[in-house]
Amino acid sequence: MTDTLIDTDRARAMVAAGAKLIDVRTPEEFALGAAPGAINVPVQVIGQTIQDHAAESDTIILYCKSGARSDLAARMLRSFGYAKSYNAGRLADW
Repeated sequence: MTDTLIDTDRARAMVAAGAKLIDVRTPEEFALGAAPGAINVPVQVIGQTIQDHAAESDTIILYCKSGARSDLAARMLRSFGYAKSYNAGRLADW
């Protein structure tokens, strides 16, 4: 994991303060259960669709099943100018 990783308590506080919570799993995985308030933007399409869900100035909290896809998504979003993108790790931690 990279420097994008944050712990669950910090992630929850950021979401409570208005950060966008994004589940980067597949729609099928998302349908089986998700963190309250999360939106589903699969990692495979996040680069093409993030502008529909967040502005570059928004704080974005990402999670997935294990933390690997959310790490990839956070690094990708940062490379696109979304500097406040963070990997909150695993859904199970929520």
